[in-house]
Amino acid sequence: MRFTLSNASVEAAVQTEGGELVSLRDLSGTEYIWQGDPAFWSGQNPILFPIVGSLKGGRVDIGGKTFEMARHGFARRCDFTAVDQGRDFLVLELRESPETLARYPFPFVLRVRHQLLDNGFSTAFTVENPSQTSLPFCIGAHTAIRCPLLGGETFEDYELVFDCPEDADTLLLTSQGLLRDGSESMLRGGTVRLDYAVFQRLDTLIFQGLRSRRAALRHRETGRGVSLDFHEFPMVAFWTKPGAPFLCMEPWHGCAAFENESGRFQDKPHVLTLAPGEKRELAYAFTLL
Repeated sequence: MRFTLSNASVEAAVQTEGGELVSLRDLSGTEYIWQGDPAFWSGQNPILFPIVGSLKGGRVDIGGKTFEMARHGFARRCDFTAVDQGRDFLVLELRESPETLARYPFPFVLRVRHQLLDNGFSTAFTVENPSQTSLPFCIGAHTAIRCPLLGGETFEDYELVFDCPEDADTLLLTSQGLLRDGSESMLRGGTVRLDYAVFQRLDTLIFQGLRSRRAALRHRETGRGVSLDFHEFPMVAFWTKPGAPFLCMEPWHGCAAFENESGRFQDKPHVLTLAPGEKRELAYAFTLL
């Protein structure tokens, strides 16, 4: 099912399949969300839950038992239920099912609130533990922004600009999508000029421990683009496929498995754990520039 949201400055579309916000248009009709193309990537704005990234061998140890889960978890393949809505917001909910319990043996409640802002949108994830045992999870977003936004522009006309000077290195991935030892310098004073060759070589730019709480994707001459506020998330990543007209801007609480990690869910970097009856909310926001 698809819902339309609107306010005085933007219009959006949200679908229950995957719980995603799949369109955001300004008053001029410019679309900011990548509309998907199997030639590059059919995704648009998937929710990453209860893992972010890949597991070692696609498996994870939970309570001494082995469970299999595909990259980025199962929420993006599930059908959410609309539980509250208004003209400019929608709240969707996902709960455990026999299918999820076979891969992730925990009852859970995941609510996603998509809210339009004066010039953009926010997405808030609320995870609740309804059981009598602890609930470990990771969560993140994978929002694909069209880049370039306008005709006559190129991907290389754009840059990433962080709101503080930065010298952090990007973490490195193996060909299997696992994090490996080592890092590479990418931030030069807080700016990354976009170049498909970088993504051909590194696949994904992954940062943690940044001073910045915002990152802007903007055209170098006009300044047009979007700004991502990821201040509640300890990691942020950027990904595209060479030649594809989009850049994914991804706030993460969790990440792919490290090659040398234990394989136990509770040992994953940035994993969150809820006590019985506890809940946790994390939100990010995009503002149009």
